[in-house]
Amino acid sequence: MTDEDKNRRFERLLIPHIDAAYSLAWWILRDHDRAEEAVQEAFLRAYRFFDSFHGGEGKAWLLGIVRNTCYTLYGRERLEREHEAFDEELHTPNGPAQEAEGLPLADPELEAIRNAERALVSRAIEQLPAEFREVLVLRELEGLSYKEIAKIASIPIGTVMSRLARARALVQRTLAAQLKQENGK
Repeated sequence: MTDEDKNRRFERLLIPHIDAAYSLAWWILRDHDRAEEAVQEAFLRAYRFFDSFHGGEGKAWLLGIVRNTCYTLYGRERLEREHEAFDEELHTPNGPAQEAEGLPLADPELEAIRNAERALVSRAIEQLPAEFREVLVLRELEGLSYKEIAKIASIPIGTVMSRLARARALVQRTLAAQLKQENGK
């Protein structure tokens, strides 16, 4: 395979998943700059080892590299200890940033409700331990199969299912507690 063929194949199979790569990196690192750095490094590693990719789902292969890059660059223990305060401006997708980009908001009241809901869910997900947050993001936000998640996280499928069930239950409990607290005010 020529370098040109390799470049075209790389672009066709992996570049479409750059948003998913950033999303996973952000949920692991919870920092915009570090997530961008990790994604850049992951793409460099993916390109360097692209000859070892023998087909299959490029997204799952890439996200495995992104995950490993995040933990290699920043260390698993340190990442699990760190907790960044929630900043709605930065962490709410399609919220204030959408307005700043000049994108129309269909109904300001409805958009405010959606933003509040997203903020609640984002806070609940952020509070999850890293191993639960990781499988939840890969399944619910990136739509990967249990098998793909198991391969990415290097864990058995049963562990993926268990962590996902526990993550969902924790998010549900956290949301219920947040709503109860807000309604009690």
